[in-house]
Amino acid sequence: MSGIALSTPYLDTDADQLSFTLGRPAHEALAVRDLEIGGIEVQLRLLGASHQVFAGPVRETVACLPGVEGGLPAVAEQDFDDWAYRFAAEVRLYAPAEFSARVARIRAASEEHPRALYGVFPGSPEAVTALTVERQDTGLSWRTWHTYPQSRQIVATHTRLEAR
Repeated sequence: MSGIALSTPYLDTDADQLSFTLGRPAHEALAVRDLEIGGIEVQLRLLGASHQVFAGPVRETVACLPGVEGGLPAVAEQDFDDWAYRFAAEVRLYAPAEFSARVARIRAASEEHPRALYGVFPGSPEAVTALTVERQDTGLSWRTWHTYPQSRQIVATHTRLEAR
């Protein structure tokens, strides 16, 4: 899957502006990819303010949202009926050369991944939001990356949704 050249500038300009929420309705998306993995309907959504993943009972949003204070939890867990959900996030700052190398690896991995959606925002080929999803034992896992060339930060998230 090729990266999508997005024409809309990103709304979140710093990792600290991102917030994590569950259960939000669909926000206007710049790109959407619908998948079915192991009988579970999945929708990957690129937003101007980052991403949403809808999978089974989960509606995960990581974005810059009006009225929602920024800051991502290191870990968040919740049960949804017969499902266990676990979200983890990490924000890292890189030196210029390492940042560029990491973004190149994210883009290459997303390019090769059969269940990915990623977009490149205008202004820099290193301004990327990427999502990938995998079947795991009794559920799914997905990873996302949000890159910020102006601050050389990369936000990486990893989520697992498992049947109990």
